[in-house]
Amino acid sequence: MFGTTSFDDLSDCDIIIEAIIENLEEKQNTYRQLDALCKPETIFASNTSSLSVTQMMVATSPSRQQRFIGMHFFNPVPIMKLVEVVRTILTDAAVYEQAVEFGKQLGKVPVRASDKTGFIVNRLLVPYMLDSIRALEEGVGSIVDIDNAMKLGCGYPMGPLTLGDFVGLDTTYYIAEIMFNEFREKRFAPPTLLKRMVMAGLYGRKSGRGFLRLYKRCKEPDTDESGIGRSNHR
Repeated sequence: MFGTTSFDDLSDCDIIIEAIIENLEEKQNTYRQLDALCKPETIFASNTSSLSVTQMMVATSPSRQQRFIGMHFFNPVPIMKLVEVVRTILTDAAVYEQAVEFGKQLGKVPVRASDKTGFIVNRLLVPYMLDSIRALEEGVGSIVDIDNAMKLGCGYPMGPLTLGDFVGLDTTYYIAEIMFNEFREKRFAPPTLLKRMVMAGLYGRKSGRGFLRLYKRCKEPDTDESGIGRSNHR
């Protein structure tokens, strides 16, 4: 295995999986360049979690569009077993099956999804995470109590607010915006608190400030000097 910074080195690949940050323009520009370089048989796959695979696909030639799919892996990738394999309305059936088999060869468990924004996991997960923030806004419970309720009541490995910090509150906000723009349903609309935290740079774990740090320190008395609660949250 080797690394490279040149698209030319990818020209003979059988499958290319793109994992650029959720920026449609950057992804489309990448696919235009790769489309001109790669052999006709190469399969293009995007690791997008929220953008339309079709919107990326149209940046390539008509013949390539049949060989364009989504392969959404979950973080941390070495640990998480799931990969969502996403099919557009133009994806060739044989290509789709190749992608599913490739996912299995990587040791993952593929699930089949169509190109609907959010696919399966985020379609269900994002409204849950947003509702947890609304519950906090509305005083339903504290950060610690909301997280503990979902961990101990539903058996989740971490609470929704801790999960938001782990995923990145800016990422959660960005995905929610994309989904709200697609579906125009209130359940996908980012809560005001989330928007304000992102504006203030409280992105969660990546910035060192989020629900379990700065916001918690300001709002809840049951914290130690680091701003992390005494309730086994880390």
